[in-house]
Amino acid sequence: MSAGGAPVPPPPNPAVSFPAPRVTLPAGPDILRTYSGAFVCLEILLGGLVWILVASSNVPLPLLQGWVMFVSVTAFFFSLLFLGLFLSGMVTQIDANWNFLDFAYHFTVFVFYFGAFLLEAAATSLHDLHCNQTMTVQPLLSDNQYNINVAATVFAFMTTACYGCSLCLALRRWRP
Repeated sequence: MSAGGAPVPPPPNPAVSFPAPRVTLPAGPDILRTYSGAFVCLEILLGGLVWILVASSNVPLPLLQGWVMFVSVTAFFFSLLFLGLFLSGMVTQIDANWNFLDFAYHFTVFVFYFGAFLLEAAATSLHDLHCNQTMTVQPLLSDNQYNINVAATVFAFMTTACYGCSLCLALRRWRP
């Protein structure tokens, strides 16, 4: 009882006072029927190809291609996690502004992947650079490595474009 004699109401239940998660994308398998879901699937597929191609080129320039590997592997797993959260329906259980998180994630990965694309293109352009290895002058990249790096550059550009499209869609959802 309070000083005036009226009973004190119990404090509100904190679990009930949180606002609902803010997400405009559908949860569950319906996410795959949206453009955003299709782009995330393409990001995973193309990003995995970039990862495989760079790894199979024997990474002749570790300083440049190490960053490409880091970005492609990290983006691959985070995109899988992102898609998994939507497919499982967990986004409806976690209180967050998913529209903003979608935008922030795709902006960050777009910037990193654009840099990775430029570095992979730079590594590929060094095909004709000759280096001295054990008293014989050889090209930095063999013809096979050059072809693999060209493919990796093309797929890195396509992956960057997919992240850019996802970024535009996320921006439209976050700021209608």
